[in-house]
Amino acid sequence: MDFTPTEEQAAARDLAARIFGDLSTPERLAAAGTGSDSELWKALCAAGLVGAVEELGLLGLVLLLEEQGRTTAQVPFASTCVYGLLAVAAHGSPEQRERWLPGIEDGSVVVCGAFPAQGGVRGTGPGGEQASARGELTGTVPVVPWLRDATHVLVADDRRELWLTPVTDAARVEVVELTAPWSAGRLTLDGASAERLGSYAHSSASPPIPSPYTDVLATARTAFAGLQAGVCAGSLARAVAHVNTREQFGRPLATRQAVQLRAADAHMDIEAIRVTAYEAAWRRDAGLPYATHALTAAWWASEAGLRVVHTGQHLHGGAGADLDHPVHRHFLWGRQLDAYLGCGGEVLQELGELIVSESEEAEVGEE
Repeated sequence: MDFTPTEEQAAARDLAARIFGDLSTPERLAAAGTGSDSELWKALCAAGLVGAVEELGLLGLVLLLEEQGRTTAQVPFASTCVYGLLAVAAHGSPEQRERWLPGIEDGSVVVCGAFPAQGGVRGTGPGGEQASARGELTGTVPVVPWLRDATHVLVADDRRELWLTPVTDAARVEVVELTAPWSAGRLTLDGASAERLGSYAHSSASPPIPSPYTDVLATARTAFAGLQAGVCAGSLARAVAHVNTREQFGRPLATRQAVQLRAADAHMDIEAIRVTAYEAAWRRDAGLPYATHALTAAWWASEAGLRVVHTGQHLHGGAGADLDHPVHRHFLWGRQLDAYLGCGGEVLQELGELIVSESEEAEVGEE
């Protein structure tokens, strides 16, 4: 197990850090309101960072998302890379890869994900189980992050089949405001044209997986855990800067033992989120089973992430309650990521059930 970034991964991470640092400033974020930053998105695509993810792997994406999280940059980077680029690269047919990937890489195709599977969305198509068959989707997804920015949605239907559908084919898209400004919407489909994804497993870099849905969901959980690590690191960095300069009774707050212990606990929580996300991503890139590792990373991102962003606000004192203060944005993102794709309790239950299932399968195999 080696989490050391390759030369290419490190270079991409450093480039992402410069772009996010230069363009995702508190002033620009305030001006953007709850919308996305189109100029920043164009800069990321022009720099080739979206297109590079296919070569950098999931670990490379986690490194890039950490940098996005540090600045809470409002762009659909994680969404497009997970539900678009990596999903098509791993599960699309050769024809689908050739048709979809160039647009995703240059930013003209923006993909969001209707995940986890919604029981109310039904997918039907000619040919039943035919590969990449065209079909129709009907149903409603109450909340889809980044829907207002997307050109296409990767929908998981009630049978956990994956479908790509244009947003323009939706019967209705309604604005939904989340805790974090993720340009979300309510998606209503009524016979929307859709293209099935997931009948081909052609990539030698992909690990053996039980289903495309399971892989995409595990990939998403790992990637968004990396994003949470960055959000938390940014929150703690702001808190440390504040307590080093803010004085109380003639001494910096940073000299107080209680403050030091609180910050140290937050640092350890961030490292736990980061290392579990790295492990899950590394295992996927290495072609190893990683479902339980992705759930572990998601649990840490939920439980520890919530603690860290609360600490960030607490250490700012009264300033942390200011809705216009930059640290409050980290708090909102941390709260959103706490529950996205399953909160801590739900993820822990799923992890326990998966461990039991794997143990039972192993016992049957030994017999």
